Amino acid sequence: MKQNNIDKIPIIEVSNLTAKYGDKTILNNISLDIYSGEVTVILGASGGGKTTFMKNIIRLIEPFSGSVKIFGNEIVNMEEQDFNEILKRVGMLFQNGALLNSISIFENISIPLEQHTNLPFSIREKIIKKKLELVGLSHAINLLPSELSGGMKKRAALARAIALDPEILFFDEPSAGLDPITSSNLDELILNLKKQLNISLVIVTHELASIYRIADRIVFFDKGELVYQGDLTGVINCEHPIVKKFFEVGKF
Repeated sequence: MKQNNIDKIPIIEVSNLTAKYGDKTILNNISLDIYSGEVTVILGASGGGKTTFMKNIIRLIEPFSGSVKIFGNEIVNMEEQDFNEILKRVGMLFQNGALLNSISIFENISIPLEQHTNLPFSIREKIIKKKLELVGLSHAINLLPSELSGGMKKRAALARAIALDPEILFFDEPSAGLDPITSSNLDELILNLKKQLNISLVIVTHELASIYRIADRIVFFDKGELVYQGDLTGVINCEHPIVKKFFEVGKF
């Protein structure tokens, strides 16, 4: 069931969502809201449906059935042209960063600006420099991705994800492969960007330390079922076996 959050504004509304790969059901009849101005963390064991859930929201995978509304607009079966207008208000940071290795950081960040705007080069250049400044990478503007550390690549990918000033930002395992200090610095950056840019964030992660640092709301999937949604205090005290195990031992 959805929770009542009278003072919160849902920016994403999911109702009775079912997702399948062929005949295999990955998500079963999921209903939940994601709220404006919050960091929503998606948890669950591998294969539990968390990444599939995120991909269904942005239609990297088409939902089998159910409803997904973003900014109040039903996006299931929406015309591609109309959905592209919705996507301009959404950013995505993939697990590996998905930077193009053959071009500079400047050129990587320029891609969404070139694809979705008619801005002249001088304006695009100012935007790119500002985004790199926000993530602490001004010095890397002309470097190739291969010249960056793992943490720097994540920040460069983040600069690209916020190039169009999205209202919602999706992250898939942002701390994967990072050492604890770099991971902590990335979490701090995420929270700073949330405050400065007023972005709503949806984050898939397994990192317990990050969850404690950044989460406003937790969504927990187990074997395709929604077993918890609520705040951090509630999930820590949740008696569902898989949820309890995760917060006791910090892993699945």
